[in-house]
Amino acid sequence: MTSSTSPSGARRAGGTRARRKARRSRGSRGRALVPAVGVLALVVAVWGSTSFEEPSPFVPPSDQRALLGQPDAGPVTSRSLDRQALEEQTQAQADQLLRAQEEVRASSQVQADALKAHQWVLPVTGYRVSGRYGTTNSLWSSGHGGLDLAGPSGSTIVSVAAGTVTFAGYAGSCGNMTQIQLDADDVVIKYCHQSRITVQPGQQVQAGEVVGYTGSTGRSTGPHLHVEVSSGTSGSGDPEAYLNEHNVYL
Repeated sequence: MTSSTSPSGARRAGGTRARRKARRSRGSRGRALVPAVGVLALVVAVWGSTSFEEPSPFVPPSDQRALLGQPDAGPVTSRSLDRQALEEQTQAQADQLLRAQEEVRASSQVQADALKAHQWVLPVTGYRVSGRYGTTNSLWSSGHGGLDLAGPSGSTIVSVAAGTVTFAGYAGSCGNMTQIQLDADDVVIKYCHQSRITVQPGQQVQAGEVVGYTGSTGRSTGPHLHVEVSSGTSGSGDPEAYLNEHNVYL
């Protein structure tokens, strides 16, 4: 029995065979490409390892400047050394400031002590001058030996300057009297006719410190403060002149 094939069936068979052949061709090319790609990667890796140099080591800034022909700005210290230097310099600065402050304080204290020693103030306030040094009249035929400052009884009397109390008590015609040897001058000051004394012998007093209150004890015609000043070298002197000499004016 003889078989026959139609033209359309022959064409379909031919197309199928062509497609199978094309797929086999593409597969063989793909299998051939895989080894080629691997070889190319290997070549690139070998070429890269032989063509590129290793990264340059770090060159400090000072060495870079030397390589470029530029002047070196000095050695570069590590952070630990910088921190140590900072701590040492900070401590040195603090020590310097402390010494300066101590010197200022010491100097100021010396100046303050000198000022206190030479400072003079008025011995009483709320007064009027009722008798000056050297005045002669029926009361002081041989001349008045001090300065009289009249005012209300009980007015506060203060030391005119820093010194030591050498006498505090009743003294005849002077009544209740306080006597003070000044620290900075060879001067003794007496405060007479007090109603009350508030210091005692040996006591240290500063300028402006209370020593008693005005009164009319002893030989007196009314409440007032009688002030006398004497020097170990020149004897009795004018209290007002001593006050003026120390910038204290009546």
